Amino acid sequence: MSPVESLPPPVSDSCATTCWCGSAHAGARHSLWQARRAFLQLGGSTVAAAAVPAWAQVQVGEASRLRHLVPAEDLEQAANQQYAQLIQQAQSKGALVAPNDPQTQRLHRIAKALIPHTYAWNERARNWQWAVALIRSDDVNAFCMPGGKIAFFTGIIQKLQLTDDEIAMVMGHEMAHALREHSREQLAKNSATSLGISLGAQLLGLGDVGNYAARLGGQLLSLRFSRNDESDADLVGLEIAARAGYNPQAAVALWEKMGNATGNNANGLSFLSTHPSGPERIRELQRNVPSVQGLYQAARRSR
Repeated sequence: MSPVESLPPPVSDSCATTCWCGSAHAGARHSLWQARRAFLQLGGSTVAAAAVPAWAQVQVGEASRLRHLVPAEDLEQAANQQYAQLIQQAQSKGALVAPNDPQTQRLHRIAKALIPHTYAWNERARNWQWAVALIRSDDVNAFCMPGGKIAFFTGIIQKLQLTDDEIAMVMGHEMAHALREHSREQLAKNSATSLGISLGAQLLGLGDVGNYAARLGGQLLSLRFSRNDESDADLVGLEIAARAGYNPQAAVALWEKMGNATGNNANGLSFLSTHPSGPERIRELQRNVPSVQGLYQAARRSR
């Protein structure tokens, strides 16, 4: 039996690879003119960004166009490799919780409920090879890497005594980071800075941000997202979980628990090093709970 349960996507129509420029093609290399054309279009509507679904109940902006500087396929491949290494290390240390363990099954059940509601936020998610693992560790942490690779540490479930609704809020939040491609955007910014070139110069064919960023897959678990990214993930995750039938009020309870944990003892709270808690975060969630309450109620009725 595989130590990690993969959650296969539904069969979908085949499509051409989407390049960082926003066009679909089958591996053709771009000419310098095409790169310049992409640069001129970056600020305009001709470069496609991940659109907010028309029916979305939460108010978030379009995903950053900067992410197009890093090929999604390359980043997802790097994430797959890093995730496989992490799982292998956990297994070799006896820290990987078995797939038939009740807590692992609990995570699988929640993930399967959430995943169908991710596709509208990122079409690529339909073809992701979703996977969920539970790692035995006292760290209070969880993540979802590009391409849908999810891991929870037992510490976040046990120390915070998370309910199913609260786990769904954590998982939805982490899924949202992957769906909104925050890692892809952050690596594009970091890579351009490290190379000492401008983003515009890369698009003009004068730099190598895409290839450089693809080699930075090892940084995926240490990236720090902006406050805007965190707010974005909070709200998108809130809606995904509500549509799956999980109580949106749990998002407020979750962050209250996080805040209390910070006040008492921050040791081992890895999640909070990259997801700081605070009153404004809780207030923003409280303001948005009513907007998705109807989705939650409808989902509960349809069960």
